[in-house]
Amino acid sequence: MASWIGIALLLGLVEGLTEFLPVSSTGHLVLLSRWLGHVTEADKTLDVVIQAGAVLAAAIYFRQRIAALVRGLARRDEASLRLLVRLGVAFVPVVPAGLLVGKLVKERLFGPVPVAGALVVGGLVMIAVERWQTRRRRAHPEAAPARSEAAGAERDELAGLTLTHAALIGLAQCLSLWPGASRAMVTIVAGRACGLSTRAAAEFSFLLAIPTLGAATSYDFAKHAHDIFAAPGGTTSLVVGLVTAFAVAWLVIAAFLRYVGRLGLVPFALYRIVLGALVLLLA
Repeated sequence: MASWIGIALLLGLVEGLTEFLPVSSTGHLVLLSRWLGHVTEADKTLDVVIQAGAVLAAAIYFRQRIAALVRGLARRDEASLRLLVRLGVAFVPVVPAGLLVGKLVKERLFGPVPVAGALVVGGLVMIAVERWQTRRRRAHPEAAPARSEAAGAERDELAGLTLTHAALIGLAQCLSLWPGASRAMVTIVAGRACGLSTRAAAEFSFLLAIPTLGAATSYDFAKHAHDIFAAPGGTTSLVVGLVTAFAVAWLVIAAFLRYVGRLGLVPFALYRIVLGALVLLLA
């Protein structure tokens, strides 16, 4: 039992640390599970289901934002309606994509080499987008006025997000079905490509995570719950993983939103490239 609790604790820690960073929580969990020798259906399902802890952390962290949305909807506030519609538009594409290829992804892509490839490619894309945005701001400063990265400034940006941009972010989110791509990475990069600041893109990504990860974990748990509970220490592992993921994800969200405006995406891109290259060399 102690070994199962230790493994669940480690999985929850990795999930909480990586879910909201653009480095791929699923990719890290796949690599960790392979290293630990836990690659059964129950293990794969547990990797997905403990994301619920991170989802709950995001929901509680943004509780005031969500409460304001609910109040705005009750008052039929235009800004609240606009943001909710855009979150809905961004959420929709991943549902049919997940249903169509989810099984194939688990069978073919939950391995070190596919994960490493996605890590490296994603890192290169992040660097390319950051450099493109930097050159764009320098070439056309009048078209890209400076934006404050202070807390709350991103709300004005999200209010101006178009339906087309929301759809593009939603289509990009489908790429996160590939372990190693990272849901946070593809949605933040897509938001940056649509003209959002890094902080605003991160907030939209985190808000979008609540329905997206909530649906994914609920579906996987409903389909494979018996696999988890039948495994040794299954119930205990699930609880420990969820609680750990929740606590760590809460801290990561706060830190990431505080410092992402200064750090940008390049440090995370370099980490992805180095990790992916190491995995490929050792595979």
